[in-house]
Amino acid sequence: MPQAKTLETIARIIGAKNLLTHPSDTKPYLTEWRENYRGKALCIALPLSPKDISEIVKLAAKEKLHIVPQSGNTGLVGGQIPFDKNRAILVSLARMNKIRELNPTNNSITAEAGCILANLHHTAETANRLFPLTLASKGSSQLGGLLATNAGGHNVLRYGMARDLTLGLECVLANGKIWHGLRALRKDNRGYDLKNLFIGSEGTLGIITAAVLKLFPIPKGETTFLAGLQTPQQALDCFHWAQARSGGALSAFELIPRIGMDFVLKHIPETRDPIRNPSPCYLLGALDSEISAEDASEKAQAILSELMEKNLIKDAVLASSEARREALWKLRESMSEAQKREGASLKHDISVPLSKMARFLEEAEAAVKAFLPEARIVAFGHIGDGNLHINISQPVGMSADGFLALREKIGRILYDLVESFDGSISAEHGIGVLKRDELARRKSQTELEMMRQIKRALDPDNLFNPGKLL
Repeated sequence: MPQAKTLETIARIIGAKNLLTHPSDTKPYLTEWRENYRGKALCIALPLSPKDISEIVKLAAKEKLHIVPQSGNTGLVGGQIPFDKNRAILVSLARMNKIRELNPTNNSITAEAGCILANLHHTAETANRLFPLTLASKGSSQLGGLLATNAGGHNVLRYGMARDLTLGLECVLANGKIWHGLRALRKDNRGYDLKNLFIGSEGTLGIITAAVLKLFPIPKGETTFLAGLQTPQQALDCFHWAQARSGGALSAFELIPRIGMDFVLKHIPETRDPIRNPSPCYLLGALDSEISAEDASEKAQAILSELMEKNLIKDAVLASSEARREALWKLRESMSEAQKREGASLKHDISVPLSKMARFLEEAEAAVKAFLPEARIVAFGHIGDGNLHINISQPVGMSADGFLALREKIGRILYDLVESFDGSISAEHGIGVLKRDELARRKSQTELEMMRQIKRALDPDNLFNPGKLL
C-alpha cells in the first residue's frame, strides 16, 4: 500500500485531525527532552481507544511497518523516539487519558495510559487515597511510559516501584488482539504473571493502554527534613539509624551533593539554601505518620537529635509547613533542569547494593576524574534502594560537542565499575537506545536468549519499537 493510502487509512481510524505529518506538528513528539535524540516517523497517530490502536497495529503488521508507543515523552534513553521516516508510526497515548474507575473500598484506581501522573494523584486524593509513585516530571509524565519503564521515584522506599503498584493491565498485542487484564486482585495465582512481562518492557512486546493501580490511605501526617553531612557513608549510617528508629515510617531518603545544590540555587528561580553553613552533601528525608502531623514532626525531630548526638549530621531543618516541604523537595526535583541549564551532561542511572554504595561513589569519582580531571560530578539519588544518578556535567571551558564525544568512554568507565560492584546499569529509566549495546555486553547469554525468546513469542515480526532494549 502506498504511503498516502496508509495515511488515509489511519486518518479514517482516528480522525484526520489526530494524524500528524507536518514537521511543525510532529517535532515535539520526535524530540527527546534533553534533545539528545531527534527522530523520524511516517506519522504521529493519536488514538482514543484500544480499538483504534488495535486497527492501527493490524494495518502496520499487514504493511510491514513499525510502531513506537509514546506517553509523556519524558524518557531519557531514547526508547520513545522512532528513527525511520518511511516505516515508523509513532502512537501517542496522550488522548487516552481517562480515569475509568476510582474504587476506594478496593483501594484501587483504573486509568488509561495517557493519564498524567499528577492527575492520578489528584483523583486519588478526592477519595482520601494516595497513589504513591511520584517524581520530578509528575506534571508531564504519563502512566503508560511509567509502567513501560518500571519507574521508581521518591517513595520506592516505602511503597515500591511501578511494578509493585500495578494489579492489572490492558494491552494491545502484536496480532492486534486486546488483552483485557484489568483485574483488581491482590492475589491471583492462575499461572504466569503476564502483566510483569509488559511492565519494564519499554514498548517492545505490546502497547499498555490502561492499568489498575494500588491506592493507599493518605497518611495523617507527613514531614520532610534536610540535613547537612560530610560524606555519603554518613548518609548511609543516617539511613540505617533512621529506618530502625522510625518503625517503617520513612517514605523517602535522598542524597544531594553540594554541587547539585549550587546548580539549583544558580539556575532555578525562587530557591534558597535552607542551611546557613554549606556541607559537602545533604540528605533529604520524608517521614509519614498514621496518627497526626505532630506525630510525624516529633518522630523526625527525635531522629535528627539522635543523629546530631552521634555526630552524623551537624545542621538540619525540618519543614514546618506544606510550603516549606515543597520548597525542600523543589531543591531535589529541580536538579535535572538545573544541570540542563548549566550545560551538557552525561546521565547514568545505576544501582548498586546498599552496603557498597559509599565505596562505589568514592571509586566512581576517582575513576572519572582520572580520565577527565575537569569533570563536574553530580551524584545524587535514592539512598534507600541503592539507585544513584551519576551525572557528569560539562567541564567549564570545554565545548558541549567535545564533552559529549566522550559519552561512550565515560559510560564504559562507570559501567565497568558498576559491574564490578554487582550492580545494574539501569535502575529506573530503562535501556532504550542509549544502553542497548551495554546491555548486550553485560547480560549473560542465557538471560539475553530468554529475553529474545519472549520477544519472538509475543512479537515475532518485530513490530513494536524495533532497535530498542534488544
